[in-house]
Amino acid sequence: MNARVTSPAGVPGFAASTFTTQVLRVATYNIHKGVRGVGPQKRLEIHNLGLGIEALDADLVFLQEVRLFHAREARRFDHTWFGWPEQGQAEFLAPQGYESAYRSNAVTRHGEHGNALLSRWPIGDIGHHDVSDHRFEQRGLLHVPVTWQGMKLHAVVAHFGLIHASRVRQVQRLAQFIEAEVPPGEPVLVAGDFNDWGERLDTLMGAVGLKRAMAPEGQPGARVTFPSRVPVFALDRVYMRGFRCLSTMVPRGNAWARMSDHLPLVAELEPA
Repeated sequence: MNARVTSPAGVPGFAASTFTTQVLRVATYNIHKGVRGVGPQKRLEIHNLGLGIEALDADLVFLQEVRLFHAREARRFDHTWFGWPEQGQAEFLAPQGYESAYRSNAVTRHGEHGNALLSRWPIGDIGHHDVSDHRFEQRGLLHVPVTWQGMKLHAVVAHFGLIHASRVRQVQRLAQFIEAEVPPGEPVLVAGDFNDWGERLDTLMGAVGLKRAMAPEGQPGARVTFPSRVPVFALDRVYMRGFRCLSTMVPRGNAWARMSDHLPLVAELEPA
């Protein structure tokens, strides 16, 4: 039986918001395709992930490594206790009242995976921009306009490459995309798994007008997310234009460590 997460107050390491509804609460989470382990030890975690994402209580949830379908995994887990969801994972994970947006990045032999956004607020037309840097890594940007508190903001879900030179070029393509698709005065949030092990992207992102969301006087432990059991790297991030960061937190505990190889990052923002 899978480990179960509980209500927000009972999730290890979880802190409920202390701010008002004028604050935007966002989360980014690489869900590892909803499956953990290898061989006979492989287990389905998508149902627990649904409880965990609901517990985050975020207005916007930026997800990476999300599946629409995977024929082999569906067959494997079809007869387990809860079973493989009939819906795509983005739709399945969306809490009640949320809208979901999904676009595929990578196509494999048995299925595919990509990025998703779950939104408590109304969303507009969904866009996708290919930023693949070479044939061994298929990468894309999911662009979703969101209307929050009467304000239009642009949510971009990103999952950058494993090679630093690729990530540099992907920042350049992100900048070109924003310049072409986002009016200069409208706020932008770019969140996801940046695979930036050496903490080298902040300067590049800043040069294109995107500031990393880090709380004033925040502790490093409030942003490290990988690996989930003993996190030491801050691979999962939120970059912003038109907002300031009030707080960041990373929920901890065995339930969270079990669900994915990444932990989620939660940030609370207000308009700048």
